[in-house]
Amino acid sequence: MALIRWEPFREMEILRRQMDQLFSELTVAEHGNSDISGSARTAWVPAVELHDNGSELLLRVEIPGVEAKDLDVQVTQDAVSIAGEHRYEKHSQSNAKVHSEFRYGNFTRVIPLPTKVQNQQVKADLKDGILILNLPKLEQEQKKVFKVNLGQSQSATTSIEAGNGNTQPNITSQQSVPTA
Repeated sequence: MALIRWEPFREMEILRRQMDQLFSELTVAEHGNSDISGSARTAWVPAVELHDNGSELLLRVEIPGVEAKDLDVQVTQDAVSIAGEHRYEKHSQSNAKVHSEFRYGNFTRVIPLPTKVQNQQVKADLKDGILILNLPKLEQEQKKVFKVNLGQSQSATTSIEAGNGNTQPNITSQQSVPTA
């Protein structure tokens, strides 16, 4: 067994750097310093649920206290981008002390989609702090069926287009990955 020399000043320096980084991140999130990148300025991101209903994807985004005018929703065939601002409500009492655990500020969230969607036909609804997006799938994505061939040395799958019976082989080789 080898002896390792303990260097307390080195460990204290590492701890100091970690504490400096923690406090700088907290002050950026609180004050929104524009010199810092967008991801570090984000005070919070909304939680999401994504359901696949066969013909469409249903995306639910939890954004309590955010009004529709403060939202920017952009949908591509591959992803949904949601940006907005949770605004601080100023109260008329200037002498009152306030203890708040709410998070205010800008947020941005990009949700990658598992299949391509028809981004021109998206339906959106904002009710009770929940944004619901109905994302219809592309017709090509709805009709894909994969047949798996078993018992071969290589893993082979065949993509079958529903309706026309055309098949396209997709062959992928299996590689072993060394484990540590």
